[in-house]
Amino acid sequence: MRVAVLGANGQIGQHIVKLLEADEQHDVVALVRKETQISQLTEQGINACLVDLTQEVAQIKNALEGVDAVIFSAGSGGDTDGDMTLRIDLDGAVKAMEAAELAGVKRFVQVSALQAHNREFWHPDITPYYIAKHYADRELMRSDLQYTIVRPGLLTNDDATGKVTSGSNIETGEIPRADVAKVIVELLDKPNAVGKAFDLVSGDTPISQAVQTL
Repeated sequence: MRVAVLGANGQIGQHIVKLLEADEQHDVVALVRKETQISQLTEQGINACLVDLTQEVAQIKNALEGVDAVIFSAGSGGDTDGDMTLRIDLDGAVKAMEAAELAGVKRFVQVSALQAHNREFWHPDITPYYIAKHYADRELMRSDLQYTIVRPGLLTNDDATGKVTSGSNIETGEIPRADVAKVIVELLDKPNAVGKAFDLVSGDTPISQAVQTL
């Protein structure tokens, strides 16, 4: 499976790319927005392509030609304002969906946020972020793509534990970015994960088992 990772230079994206690169069943294309990032990735022997999510859909589509699956882990970052959050986390995500459909891509996995589907749980300090995730997720579910939406809890840089808890209404919790990446790669080619959206935090269930029971 040829997999394009949007946001490949992000903290979750970097973990995903490394896992896919090490997996003989997958051929990864790292999609990043800076030339310097491409140079760094190609030096590691990773296929990389320049994509700016503020570009037109047609330009994003060109980067997705020949791809079997898209993983959307891009984000504007915590230091940007609400306008850029909406441009990347919402409009950028929707453009990626539209581009994927135009390119004939079927599979689309999106990284969202814990409880993004429930407005009453949104933190008031980052409301634009939750608005972006909420409506990007809704647009993905309304598309014809074979989607999976992963809503991780508070992200940490701790080492992966390999164990998680998933569900539809987990109100709080944290999880290492490395474990989020492992879950995404594990569910990428699992038919039972298609059409699912779930919260994800650290727990006691091995990742392979958690994915099997989605």
